[in-house]
Amino acid sequence: MTSSPAAAKTGPLAGLRVVELGGIGPGPFAGMLLADQGADVIRVDRPAEAGRASAHPVLHRGRRSVVLDLKDPADVEAVLRIVDRADALIEGFRPGVVERLGLGPEDCRIRNPRLVYGRMTGWGQDGPLAQAPGHDINYIAVAGALGMLGAEGEIPPVPLNLFGDMGGGGLLLAFGITAALTHASRTGLGQVVDAAMTDGTAVQLALIHGLLATGRWAGRRGANLFDGGAPFYRCYRTADGGHMAVGSVEPPFYAELLDVLGLSEDPLFARQHDRDAWPRMADVLATVFAGRTRAEWTAAFEGREACVTPVHGLTDAAAHPHNVARGTYYTENGLLQPAPAPRFAGTPAGTPLPAPAIGAHTAEVLAEVGLPAREGS
Repeated sequence: MTSSPAAAKTGPLAGLRVVELGGIGPGPFAGMLLADQGADVIRVDRPAEAGRASAHPVLHRGRRSVVLDLKDPADVEAVLRIVDRADALIEGFRPGVVERLGLGPEDCRIRNPRLVYGRMTGWGQDGPLAQAPGHDINYIAVAGALGMLGAEGEIPPVPLNLFGDMGGGGLLLAFGITAALTHASRTGLGQVVDAAMTDGTAVQLALIHGLLATGRWAGRRGANLFDGGAPFYRCYRTADGGHMAVGSVEPPFYAELLDVLGLSEDPLFARQHDRDAWPRMADVLATVFAGRTRAEWTAAFEGREACVTPVHGLTDAAAHPHNVARGTYYTENGLLQPAPAPRFAGTPAGTPLPAPAIGAHTAEVLAEVGLPAREGS
């Protein structure tokens, strides 16, 4: 029997039990966030994968894994027995699927009225696209985010799956679950959380919608403060092919930028917010930054309050002195991964246990709910 990560869990969510019906992307990310902060997350995986190492060793960290067949009535009953003792559940199937399996919100909440039932989809539980397939790129396209990326006249670039899957999906679901848990603690009644990536992406556009409403955001791409239009808020290539990120928006930071670059006396740069001057300013800055390497520019801006930083990749970001000092990343058995966040002063989270082999905790979890072990578990 594999030792249980629930036994030594620390963090503000220690003592909370969450059932995660195996899925991909945003659902597991929500489960990871909850597990990182101390929740006992029990992931229900498919029998066909039993014994395998997790294909997602970071997203699946800190869990317990049980193997149960959701098409087998006996195994569905086993899941319901686990749900009886749970505080929350995560599922990421298309609307209607879990209902047909006998694991829908009402099936679970009849047995456990306190249960918070978290539903993760791209389009939501209703609407004309509710049953349509899709991925992050589709959800952020319909929500209005993708069409704002890139320069005017260019094809929108494909971003990492941060807008939809992670920020607008998993993070939104984790927030929704914790909000509903607070409600359940006061009332004794759980509820269904409908987390849709289209909704979550739209919520993240709140600032931009406010700028648009007040006339501070142009209708075209690449002509605004935060979309690469402003020469003082964009990236520039360096002599060695690296890049520097410039975010010198406020006057003191902008003045520092110009001082380091030797442009303080150039009258063109006195017109910081003159959009007609932005293209020429950007050309000058591009030429200046191309004259030194990333390391040289990093040294030049060291200690200067200009909001200018080197652009790092996935692996070299972990070696940045600030990230090293804070322990933002850590390595477990050769696997580089981000540390739990946010941080809590009174209930700090421990280092998450590695993702278990699929089904490693089947016998243990079934025993906890009074059921015999399955053959091979």
